[in-house]
Amino acid sequence: MPKVRITDVSLRDGSHPVFHQFTLDQIVRIAGALDAAGVPVLEVAHGDGLAGSSIQYGFSKVPDLELIEAAAATIKQAKLAVLLLPGIGTIHDLKEAHKRGAKMARIATHCTEADISAQHIAAAKELGMETVGFLMMSHMLEPDALAAQAKLMESYGADLIYVVDSAGAQTMDMVHDRVTALRQALDAKTHVGFHAHNNLGLGVGNAVTAVKAGADNIDGACRGLGAGAGNAATEAIVATFNKMGWETGIDLYGVMDVAEDIIGGELGVTPIVNRPSLVLGYAGVYSSFLRHAENASKRFGVPAFKILEEVGRRKAVGGQEDLIIECAIELAAAQGAPAPELAAV
Repeated sequence: MPKVRITDVSLRDGSHPVFHQFTLDQIVRIAGALDAAGVPVLEVAHGDGLAGSSIQYGFSKVPDLELIEAAAATIKQAKLAVLLLPGIGTIHDLKEAHKRGAKMARIATHCTEADISAQHIAAAKELGMETVGFLMMSHMLEPDALAAQAKLMESYGADLIYVVDSAGAQTMDMVHDRVTALRQALDAKTHVGFHAHNNLGLGVGNAVTAVKAGADNIDGACRGLGAGAGNAATEAIVATFNKMGWETGIDLYGVMDVAEDIIGGELGVTPIVNRPSLVLGYAGVYSSFLRHAENASKRFGVPAFKILEEVGRRKAVGGQEDLIIECAIELAAAQGAPAPELAAV
């Protein structure tokens, strides 16, 4: 019977649909409830990782380090994780997060750029943190090439390496092939994980496929609270894994309460597969681009899904959010809209 460790990312990836406006009270109550339900790992940070609060990605209501410290003071059994994207967050940010109680560092790079994670993985290991390599937009790389990137992260000291479907663009066959390639290429002691987005409606199915292919770490978010159409829902993952006889150690009804009462009830957020989010998966676009495209749509009078189609055609990746505005302006001009007045910087 497989034993699968679940990381709940509601308080990091879930920052995107709430525009990074989590309050300290919300962090404390959600983290406390997930901890009480037996969720073994909780991730807390700005949606774009440590130091993501900026004009480029959106400003947080409360600084990362305060959110991390509040969560760390609340939880009793869960391990607290943070996400860091080299080029956004720094080793200094990682050290500060560790001081506030973070025990796991998830170092995220584009799937072809594992080499930029070496210093950050090494720093996390020196701090005594469990260290995770996070290969984003992994649909853009063939399985063997992805496995080669994972081997680099392993050589830097990563304990666990994730196939990350940042665009929610992978079918179950794609997930199977990529997770299998990592499992076959990596040392037996190196764990393999999978992070799903639900843009094609395949989040939970892809999580099941990943476990069957050898992953023993799976990400979820309560009520699917995450970028795009959301992540695979933690409560649905737990229910499905229970029915399959797979052990998670999580109280299903406890995570259902968080999903229903706090996220759905109090926050009033339920990510769904709609036209713009479906285009994310279909065109292979970074899920966090959705809110930026919606804002550009209102500003320039161009449908969000059209903007995302064009961004996908250009094969934009995380960090290229400026292309969203560029595409919106060009599409608006093509449909005869007057040139927008851009605010002076």
